[in-house]
Amino acid sequence: MPTYAWEGKTRDGVIKRGVIEALNQASVEAVLRAQGITITSIKEKKERAGFNLTELIRRFTGKVKQKELMVFTRQFAVMIGAGLPINQCLEILGIQQKNQTFKKILLDVKATVEGGSNLADALRKYPNVFDDLYVNLIAAAEMGGVMEQVLLRLATYIEKAEKLKGQVKSAMTYPVIVLVVAVGVVAVILTFVIPTFEKMFTGLGGNLPTPTRIVINMSKFLRANFYIIIIIGAGVFYGIRSIYKTQLGKRAVDSLLLKIPMFQSLIIKVAVARFSRTLSTMLSSGVPILEAIDISARGIGNTIVKEAIMKVKEGIAEGKQMVEPLKATKIFPDMVIQMIAVGEQTGALDQMLGKIADFYDEEVDAAVAALASMIEPLMVVFLGGVVGALLVSMYLPIFKLATLIK
Repeated sequence: MPTYAWEGKTRDGVIKRGVIEALNQASVEAVLRAQGITITSIKEKKERAGFNLTELIRRFTGKVKQKELMVFTRQFAVMIGAGLPINQCLEILGIQQKNQTFKKILLDVKATVEGGSNLADALRKYPNVFDDLYVNLIAAAEMGGVMEQVLLRLATYIEKAEKLKGQVKSAMTYPVIVLVVAVGVVAVILTFVIPTFEKMFTGLGGNLPTPTRIVINMSKFLRANFYIIIIIGAGVFYGIRSIYKTQLGKRAVDSLLLKIPMFQSLIIKVAVARFSRTLSTMLSSGVPILEAIDISARGIGNTIVKEAIMKVKEGIAEGKQMVEPLKATKIFPDMVIQMIAVGEQTGALDQMLGKIADFYDEEVDAAVAALASMIEPLMVVFLGGVVGALLVSMYLPIFKLATLIK
């Protein structure tokens, strides 16, 4: 993305300079006008072939965990509330970071701010750490002079978003582990246990029961094509993953998940919780509703729900109340729609969305517990059934052992 050096005057006549990354010069002009700056000059900076700290950090360093970002944001809010300048806060917080990636990023952000750039523009250089929600809220905080309050809201939002993500992961962890164990146990039995029985049965002679012959043939096939099976399995996994990364593939999978009763309720509750929390945080920080809905939709996780929310945005852009297009989606529960209607009528939509998010956080807890209680016995029965069927098929000839010996 091109980098532009700009110079301009604020409404108070103060001369300011800075550097912004943008798609084109028109984008830079739009950003600066929104900040109330009268532009005097804009020049595109040509990239040098030499050392680029930002690019180096992006490509070759590790990740910043959400917990680290949450702690940083909360500490940043406390320091801003104590009256420290932004660049000094960034320097102190950057130096104390144990994560070297985060340390370099914060010190680079501090240097960019000292060069005349806004904090939001400096953070925008690292989208993998500071997403659109974070950057837009910081931009709104800079314009409104409420940096401390917005940072505290951001810290709370990140904390609750991570909790919600953990709940969803915990719901999927147990069945995945049981499935992996089942595959491992079956592979071990077919590879090491069955050949022993096969030698014994071959020595006894006679006709083996059909289930026993099937299991022995499966064992022979697995041992003869072990590496081929691994390669094919890896290829199938990579293929499914690649398809899911495409827009069409992800939409198909997300649509299928919404049709499965076991997962439908959980997916919708998670989507409502995420959407309500994000939109509440952005509206309470002064972000325009259309922009807030657009950013909120990106973090939903399910393509079908995201498309429904984008239709809500289109309805609002046409002058409708939020409730009308929201009801037309037929995805959001009636209780959510009624609460949002009350929020719009009373002018406290952000507070109502916050209450909806709190309620659905608890609903997700209950849904995860219910799903786990449903899946656990099913997986245990599945694992026991597979292993039991293999063992019974191998013990069938032993029941006929006397006949075979004769």
